Amino acid sequence: MNDIYHYPPDLFDLVVQTIPLLNRSKKSVLTFFNGAGVEEALYSDITAKVLSNPEAISKYEICRVILERINQNSDKYLRQRREILKRITEFEAFSTCWESDQLKAKGLVSEIQKVINVKDSFTRMKQERENEQNLRRKEHHKKIEEIQKKTEQLSKIKNELFSLFNENNAQKRGKKLEFVLNGYFKVFEILIKDDFKRLGEPGDGIIEQLDGVIEIDNQIFLVEMKWKKDSIGSDDIFSHLGRIYHRTNAHGIFISASGYSASGITAAKEALVKSALMVMFDLEEFVKVIEGEIDFRNYLREKIKAAIIEKEPYKKPI
Repeated sequence: MNDIYHYPPDLFDLVVQTIPLLNRSKKSVLTFFNGAGVEEALYSDITAKVLSNPEAISKYEICRVILERINQNSDKYLRQRREILKRITEFEAFSTCWESDQLKAKGLVSEIQKVINVKDSFTRMKQERENEQNLRRKEHHKKIEEIQKKTEQLSKIKNELFSLFNENNAQKRGKKLEFVLNGYFKVFEILIKDDFKRLGEPGDGIIEQLDGVIEIDNQIFLVEMKWKKDSIGSDDIFSHLGRIYHRTNAHGIFISASGYSASGITAAKEALVKSALMVMFDLEEFVKVIEGEIDFRNYLREKIKAAIIEKEPYKKPI
């Protein structure tokens, strides 16, 4: 019932035919409308005619005129239209009708119930379609917003990365590199943990430090980042491999701003033979990936494949 906003022609005619049968007299018809909340001022002329010259107007004409008036405004008389239908469909006191009208009244009430149920069903289906469309629209807007947010974040990261090349303090530059690249991993929702330190027994101090931890395809990678003057050699690679060996099923990612020496690449290749997966990046790669707006997840997957299948931990897909 809450979905009926106005009476379409078929329902309108049924209501006009039904109300006179449910009410014995013309005054009773007026009382029916008054009880449904239709203000008396709307049909005062009809009331005057019923009182002064009742033979001049029929119960059916009373219903048609009043219903036409409340059916013209789809908002103002919405509650009254609903109440009229409610009273008709819930009517059970057919014994109060004229005996000759009782069967016809029952049939018309039943027909109105069916019409309303059908219209309610179509209205609900329409509403469900509209709700589905609204949901899809919201999801689309949400995706657009997420893309815009990701684009803004990547643009900020790119600017922060480029600004590092103007930093002369090596320690600050290295620390900022960790912050920028961990932020980059966070955008792709693969960062598990920022840089952290593992402490030993009291008095031992820091016994291990990691620049970050990421997860891709259910694989854990310990991340090491270096911005040194010289290229990364085997000593730095072995140091990071030591962290990997001490963790079950852990793998490694090494990011160097100064490239790698032959000994560093060889150390990573030899580790693959011992089932220790090490993937090597240089900073130039990250610049190209970020500038090219390449999906880092897929890029990393290609790097991992090259390391496992081709035994090339330093291969660049682009």
